Amino acid sequence: MTAQDYDSQLLESVSVRRRRLRDALLFGAQRQRRTLDERLGKAFAGIVLAAVACAGCVGWSFLSHHVIGKTPYASTPSSLPSPATPSGAPNTR
Repeated sequence: MTAQDYDSQLLESVSVRRRRLRDALLFGAQRQRRTLDERLGKAFAGIVLAAVACAGCVGWSFLSHHVIGKTPYASTPSSLPSPATPSGAPNTR
């Protein structure tokens, strides 16, 4: 083991110890509950993000059908052509 490996291992253990002390000071006996709270927060954030994405899709659909679709050059067919009769069938009109 080289001196550099020993130093990096020592620094890592010190940072782990500081993080554990900080967590014990901040959360006390509720350290296990903190992980549940973090997961619930992430789940709530995911639901909010999905709702925003759905609202964006609905808004874009509304804009594309009602605002952008009403151009003066957009024409709708006023009458549809009548269906063709087969050549061997008699015309009943």
